[in-house]
Amino acid sequence: MAAMAITKAITVGKIRPAAEPLHVLGNHGAYEVFPETEEEIAAVLQAAHAHSLSVIPMGGGTKRGWGGTLEKADILLCLSSCRGIVEYSPGDMTVTVKAGTTIREIAEQLAVHGQMLPLDPFWPDAATIGGVVAANDSGPKRLRYGSARDHVIGLRVVYPDGRVIRTGGKVVKNVAGYDMSKLFIGSMGTLGVMSEITLKLRPVPPCQSLLLLAFPNADFPAIRSFVLAVLDSTMEPVSLELLSPALHQAMNGRDGYALAIALEDGEKAVRYQEEWLIAHAPPGTEIRSWRQEEAAHWWSRFYRMFPSGVSPADRQAAEMALKIGSRNLDVLELVKTCHDLGERHGLAVEGHGGLGHGISRVYVKGDPARFAAYLQEVRTAAEERGGYAVVQHASLAVRRQLDVWGRPPAGFSLMQGVKRAIDPRQVCSPNRFVGGI
Repeated sequence: MAAMAITKAITVGKIRPAAEPLHVLGNHGAYEVFPETEEEIAAVLQAAHAHSLSVIPMGGGTKRGWGGTLEKADILLCLSSCRGIVEYSPGDMTVTVKAGTTIREIAEQLAVHGQMLPLDPFWPDAATIGGVVAANDSGPKRLRYGSARDHVIGLRVVYPDGRVIRTGGKVVKNVAGYDMSKLFIGSMGTLGVMSEITLKLRPVPPCQSLLLLAFPNADFPAIRSFVLAVLDSTMEPVSLELLSPALHQAMNGRDGYALAIALEDGEKAVRYQEEWLIAHAPPGTEIRSWRQEEAAHWWSRFYRMFPSGVSPADRQAAEMALKIGSRNLDVLELVKTCHDLGERHGLAVEGHGGLGHGISRVYVKGDPARFAAYLQEVRTAAEERGGYAVVQHASLAVRRQLDVWGRPPAGFSLMQGVKRAIDPRQVCSPNRFVGGI
C-alpha cells in the first residue's frame, strides 16, 4: 500500500523497501524514500496524508535513538539528498540551507568567507541542520552562542498534508508578531518536515583557546567559588563545562573532576582571560591549555565520543544517553550524583554539564537491565532541584522499558492541540515526542 501510494508521487527509483527489515534503534520505515527537492518532499507527504501513512524524517541518523517507541513507520523519509546552500549573503551574515546539509558542510563553506554557524552538536560530520533544529540541539558552547533556536530566523516547512509554509524571513531584523519558527524548533519532526532553514552567522574568531582545570581532590566548595567568580567577572568564556572523573580520564588521561573552559576572541582578549583564569584558579589546580588547531582537535574528539544513531552497531544495545536540565550551579551536584549512582549500579558513566547554561549530559554503558533504576534516581535528583531528565539515546528495546520523556510540561495540553490541528491523521513522527505526541 505504501509503495503504491508513494510511487505515484515521485519516481520509482527514489523509493525502495528498507535495506534491513528492523533497526536496533527503531524509528525505521517499511520503505525508504529519498527526495531531492522540496516539491518531492511535499508530494510524499501529500500522498501519505491521503492514504493515512506514517512518515519519519531522517537526515544523518544521529538522533535516531532519541524519542519514540515506534519500531517502524510506513515511510522513512531520508533527507540526505536534500542538501546544499540555497542562498548565502556574507554581507548580511545570513545563509539559507537545505535541511539535509551536514553541520560540517556548512562550516566548511562559511569558513571561506571567515564566517561560522556557532552551533556545536555532537557528531557534526553526520548531524544535519534539519535534525539539529528539529531537536533544538546544542553542545557546551551554548554558554556563549546559545542553542539552535537562537540562530534560526526563517524556515520553510512542509506540513503533514503536503502544504508548504514559510516562517520568519531571510534577514536578521525581521520581527513582527509571533515568531512561528519557534513552533517547529525542538518539535522532533512531529509537526512537519523542514525543507529549508535560514540562519544568522558570526565571524570566525581570530583566536581560540581551551583551558583544562583539573581538581584531583574533588574540592567542590572550591570549584563552586571559582565558577561563581568567573560568572561574576567580565570574563566571556564560550564554555564552562564540568567533566566527570570517567570522562576526564577518557579525554585527558587524568583522575578527578575537571573544567573545560573555551575562549574565542581576539588574541589579546584571549590571552588576558587565560591569565585571569590561571590567577584565580583554586590552589592545587592542575592546568593545561591548548590553542587554535590543538584546541579544535580536543573538541573534535569530544563531539565524537558519545552514543548516537551513528555509533557502531555493536554498542547500540548497551548504551544510554541522558539530557538533564537544571539551574546552572546545580550541575555540580547533578554530575557528581550521576557519577556516584553509576558506581552504585555497576554502570560505566561519563558525564559533563554546563555551569553557565545548566544543560548536562550523561552517557551510560553496561547492563541495560539496570538502566531503568538508574534513570529513575537521576530523574528524581534533577526534579528535586526543579529540573528534568530525558533519554536522549537508547535502543528501541531499552526505550520501551523506560519513561523516556518523564512528566509532561505545564503547557502539554496546548502542545496536544497544536498537533491535532496541524497533523490530525498522525502522519509525521507519531508518538516520537513528549507525552506520546
